[in-house]
Amino acid sequence: MRATFAIQKFNPEIDARPHLEEYRLDVAWRGNTVLDGLFQIKHQLDGSLTFRASCRSAICGSCPMVINGRERLACQTLIADEIDRSGRIEVKPLRQLRVVKDLVVEMDPFWNKVNAITPWLTPKREAAFVRHARGEVGEVVIPQNVHQTFYNVDACILCGACVSACNSLDVSPGFLGPAALAKAYRFVADPREGERRERLERLTREDGVWDCVRCNFCVEVCPKDVQPMEAIIRLRREAIREGLTDHPGATHITAFMDIVRREGRLNEARMPLAMVWPNLFRMLKILPLGLKMFVKGKVPAFFQRPIKGIREIRRLFKLRETFK
Repeated sequence: MRATFAIQKFNPEIDARPHLEEYRLDVAWRGNTVLDGLFQIKHQLDGSLTFRASCRSAICGSCPMVINGRERLACQTLIADEIDRSGRIEVKPLRQLRVVKDLVVEMDPFWNKVNAITPWLTPKREAAFVRHARGEVGEVVIPQNVHQTFYNVDACILCGACVSACNSLDVSPGFLGPAALAKAYRFVADPREGERRERLERLTREDGVWDCVRCNFCVEVCPKDVQPMEAIIRLRREAIREGLTDHPGATHITAFMDIVRREGRLNEARMPLAMVWPNLFRMLKILPLGLKMFVKGKVPAFFQRPIKGIREIRRLFKLRETFK
């Protein structure tokens, strides 16, 4: 099989900007991966081609790249599939990170974000060790069903594909990012964690969980089905349960739920006021918009009767409180 690779090349010592370079090679069999192709190009056509690779088994997370416009592990992506889908294979380095050379990016910003969430357990004193009947001290072993509460976040191989695909990082470089926040949830969910609330307080500040725009790209590109966005949503829920509702994102959720609980539906006239109350300056700021909406007939009655069936809706809310 004949395959065409278009690879982004960039050597900072001689190139002013990155450029695509095409290579044509014969692929021995349909099971070859894009990483196999890159090695073949390096050994046969261009010895200067630079990329990272290690295990070749989708375990180490060394070879994430943007392949035909989407973040993938090169060792996991079949050449034949990409040829069938796109006719050729275009390979670029991860986005959001500075290119060092060709397909190699600077990973320090990624690791700094992971370090920022304190990626280790801070155990409760009483949960760290247990004293047995004979006086021996040993580690606490948590039940298997507790591991299920981590969902799949502990499967992360820290490849950085989700960070490359993240829309929030595109406009807010300080955002902790999906990989770091998914890692943070693993410790928040651990029953042995002694600083759970402190973690949530840090994660709900600027550049934390509320900066995620829920574009779902991190979920789509993750090679290990970690579903970082789902972990971020769970962190938001835990923060609200802890009463950390000062952020506008948390205020929006709590106000929305309160209005639906009382009226059985969203009242779009009350919602903005619930968001800004009792800040008089913010209330005056949204007043012109409210007047325009009123003139255009876009504002429902401020006081409206609960819908028919409101008891059933309130019963659902009570059930939800029961199963928290």
